[in-house]
Parts: sequence; structure tokens; C-alpha cells
Amino acid sequence: MSGSAGILGRVTAPRRRTASPLRLGLLAGLLVIALVGASCSIFGPSGEEKAVQAYLDAWTRGDDAAAARLTDDPAAAQAALADARTALAPAGITATLGQVRTAGDNATASVDVTWDLGQDRRFGYLDEIQARSAPQAESGWLVHWTPAAIHPKLAAGQRLSLVVDTPDPAPVVDRGGTPLLAPTPVVNILLDRTAAGDLGAVTTALARALVPLVPGITAQSITDAAAAVPDGQGYSVAVLRDADYRTVKAAVHDLPGVRFATQTRLLAPSAGFGSQVLNPVRTEVAPQVSGVPGWSVQIVGGGGATIATVGEQPAKPGSTVTLSIDHAVQTAAEDAVDSLPQQVAIVALSPSTGDILAVAQNTQADAAGAIALTGRYPPGSTFKIVTATAALETLGIDANSPQPCPGTTTIDGRLVPNEDRFELGTVPLTQAFARSCNTTFSQLAAQMTADALPAAGLQLGFGADFAVPGLTTVTGSVPPAPDRVQRAEDGFGQGDVVATPFGMALVAATVAKGAPVVPQLIRGRATEVPKPATAPGQAALDQLRPMMRAVVTGGTATALARSGEVFGKTGTAEYSVNGVNRAHGWFVGYRGDVAFAVLVVDGGSSGPAVGVAQRFLAALG
Repeated sequence: MSGSAGILGRVTAPRRRTASPLRLGLLAGLLVIALVGASCSIFGPSGEEKAVQAYLDAWTRGDDAAAARLTDDPAAAQAALADARTALAPAGITATLGQVRTAGDNATASVDVTWDLGQDRRFGYLDEIQARSAPQAESGWLVHWTPAAIHPKLAAGQRLSLVVDTPDPAPVVDRGGTPLLAPTPVVNILLDRTAAGDLGAVTTALARALVPLVPGITAQSITDAAAAVPDGQGYSVAVLRDADYRTVKAAVHDLPGVRFATQTRLLAPSAGFGSQVLNPVRTEVAPQVSGVPGWSVQIVGGGGATIATVGEQPAKPGSTVTLSIDHAVQTAAEDAVDSLPQQVAIVALSPSTGDILAVAQNTQADAAGAIALTGRYPPGSTFKIVTATAALETLGIDANSPQPCPGTTTIDGRLVPNEDRFELGTVPLTQAFARSCNTTFSQLAAQMTADALPAAGLQLGFGADFAVPGLTTVTGSVPPAPDRVQRAEDGFGQGDVVATPFGMALVAATVAKGAPVVPQLIRGRATEVPKPATAPGQAALDQLRPMMRAVVTGGTATALARSGEVFGKTGTAEYSVNGVNRAHGWFVGYRGDVAFAVLVVDGGSSGPAVGVAQRFLAALG
């Protein structure tokens, strides 16, 4: 025995056997069976596989007619497939063919089906599709049609139905939890122009009934808008609160081509309440308050009764959104702006937090847009808050420094008058501020550097830029003025200075706080500050606050003397239309932790604005 044999052990050659005829026959039979069973992998898909796959390909690409022709009952198949597609309205269908089991002339195919129902909704299940031998077919097989070819639980006389469960939106509440936008039943009035018959008569009747509730609506506006909607679809003519709808129901309910849909929408306590804030906020927070609709796929019988639910996803309710708005302050502001026929706007902020407490406009102002937040107007003498700050910081004067207040003054040829050319002589700066001497502040501004007013304004938030989630806001602007006349005009709020009520409320809030104020609206969504305010000088503010108090106690806003400890500044901003001199009226101030600005467009003087401020503060108590 060799060394290798000792290690590996003895190797014995196998005995040679001779296969018997019977054994060879059995092996040959097994080989035939194996080849037939493995025909898919060796010779390609079988006829039954081809038939089922062709059916699935046609169905999933949306060709129900082609899919039906691959069945043994094309008419019934096409009707059922089309009905299912209409009911579920899929964005797409996928169907993956699995195992195919064949027994004689019958085959059963396993299929994994997924319907894409859109909006991230998926409806999936395992199905079995039957096939039958059909020599006349190209593949030699046809899908045996039963409703179970669509869903395994679907039977004759039944159909699929998609039911969507839309949760009521969560409310939008104020800083104390009082609803500002709450789920409210509404009626959507829809017009199908193709079913209206005499369209002119229908739109005329609609406009006549709705114009008290929808100002500006006309038969022509309805006709034009409806024309842009595809045939057979309804144009939303108006969405009315249920109570309002009942007042016009008798006039519109039976009009041909008009139909009605009951819905739930987030609405304010009354039409127009806080609209300049709540309307854009509704859009901004829609994903949060709307939640996620639930859905279910149901099998229903011929009478519409649900037989089984075969797929579902529960609805996910939205979450409540909290705003900085204070319902009581907003209500007070709404009542105050409605007291005048001119365009009126109020913005109120909390100096301590930056919370936007109220943004109110009357109907006349609403027609001009969001003037409270983005309307640019000359601020008039309210800008003397900025000019006084610049003077106190850069000209070496204080609140008691004597300043001339003549009835008129001339700066490089530009005549600057006081209102009605009143004169005080030489008086402390505080008195010139309280009585609103244009001549004093134009002379002070003329002594400043070109960028003194823009710098002082930015200290008070004027010229800062904020990206408040849900709102578009503008504070105002005063450009650097190398020219003395331009600086003089800017010094009393004319010239190139423009401001918004939002910006002037921010100025008042900054004076009250003594530090930059960043406006906030939606809890949990911080305001971005592309251009921040700079820090105001505390020494200047310490002198400025008593000057603003003197405006109320002995100056141009004594009508507010009994409205609590109010600090403020009046403003009359002159402008010309076709050679006729006119004026906007302003009041800007603060009381406690409420800073605010009032603008009365074309008010003639600051008097109407002071009256609105008085009404606003009285409502706050």
C-alpha cells in the first residue's frame, strides 16, 4: 500500500450495472414529464401563460376592449372592466403574473394586482385568473371570464366602489384658543352650462339672487367663467354659508343646469373678519389642518348596498393651528375701521413678543387690496418719530433743547409750512414734536447726513424686511438723500418716504420695547428676517417716549387723553390729485403691550385716524 493510500484509505472501483428495460422506461417517462413541466424555462412561456399575460398587459395599459377580446365572454368582460376603471379612476394598474398551474384544458394563474388610486393611495391584492383551452385563439387559450378576474371577492351583479372619507378640517385658533377659522357647512352652487337650456336667463337669475351676498357678481361674469369649464362639468358660481344659502334657495334651487354640493370649509366667524390675514393663512396651513382623507374600496350590490370592504385606509385628522392674532383685539379693530366711509386700516402688534394681534380693513379698503400690510403711503408727521430719533442721536440735542417753530421756513428755495401756518416761536423739542411742527423737523433733517434718516428708521424696524409665514408684508422705505431739500421733506414724512400701517405699527412697537421687534403670526413657524433692524439707542428712546406721551396729553391727539396711558404721533400726509391737494390721516402709537397704526386713506387730516384709534382703544377697555 502506498503512502497516499494509507492517508486516504482504500479506493474501490464501482461495480458496473446493466439497466433493466423497465427501469429505462420509467426514466424516460419521468424525463418527458420534467421537460413538459419545465417548458417555461426551456422552451419559453406556455400558451396559457401567454394568454393570461396578454390579457394583463392590455388591462394595465388601459385598453379594456383589447383585454376583453382575450376572454371567452368579451361583452361581459368589457362592461365589467370599464365599470371598475370608472369607479376607481386609477392613475395606473400593475399586475404581476406568478405561478400558472395547468390541469388538462384548465389553467389557474396567480396574479399580484396593485391599483394606484392617486394621492399616495395603493389598493393591492392577490387574485387568481382562470384560463381555458381555446384552439381558435392565437395562443390556444382564453381567459375564462368571471368578475373574480377583477377581484377575487367580486361576483356577478356586483361592482367595486371607491369611497373617500374626508375629515373635517382642524380649526385655526387665536393665541388664547378662540376659533378664528372653524369647520362650517357651506353650499357650493354649481352651473353646468350645457344643461342650462337658456343660459342667459339662468345666469341672470343667479346674479340677481346672489349679488346681495356676492358683490360684483353679474350674469356676464358667470357666463364668461362657465365658458372656461369643460362641457359637462360644473362651474362654482358661489360658495355660501348654509344660512346665507337658505335666503336665496327659493330663487336658485330649481334653475335648470344648477346643482348644489354640501361641503365643510374653514370659515371665519363672519364674512370679511380678518380677511387680510385669515384668507392667506387658510392657504398656508391647509396641509396641516386638512389632514389626510381616508378611503375604502367596497364591493356593492345592484341596489348600492355595501357587501364587503376589500381595502381601506383610515382618515388622519388634521392638527389645530394657533395664530398670534387675538380675537378680542381683532374684533375691536374690525369695529373701529367700520366707523368711516373712507378706506381704513389698522395693524396691532405686541411689543413684548412681536405677535401680530390684529390686521383689520373695512370693505372699502379690502377692494384696494391688503393696504394694511403692503399699501405704501406717505406717513406724514408720524415719521417725525424717526426724525426725532435721528436728531437725538446725531445732532447733540435732547428733548428739552429749544427749537424754532415758525409758521413757515425756506430751505434752499423750498417753502415748508406748518398746518395752517401756525407758529410757536422757540420751544423745547418735546413741544415742537407734540404740536407737530413741520418747520422744526424739516430744519433738523436738513442738518443731518444723507443716510441719517434711513439709519434711524432701520433702528425702529422701518426698512427692515420680514418673511412672515402666510403673509406678504412691507415696512416702508426712506432712501438716502444727499440733497438738503429732499432731506427736509423726508424729515416730516413727505418727500420720498413711504410707509405701510404694518411698518408704522412696528415702529411704535420698537419704541415701546426698546429693542428690535420681529413680527410673528403662526405658532411653530418662525419669521425669517432677510434684512433685520439694528439696535435702537436707549438714551434716545428714553427721551422719545415722553415726547410721544406729550402728543396725547397736550398735543395733536388730546382726544385720546382719556383712553389710558397712550403714547403716539399723529400724521397728515399731503398729496395732489389733478392739482387738487388732499391728505391721508394717520395715528401711530402704543398703550401697554399693544402697539398699533391707523391709516385713513384720503381722511383729510389726522383727526379721523385719531377717532378710529379712540374707538379701537375703548373697545379694548
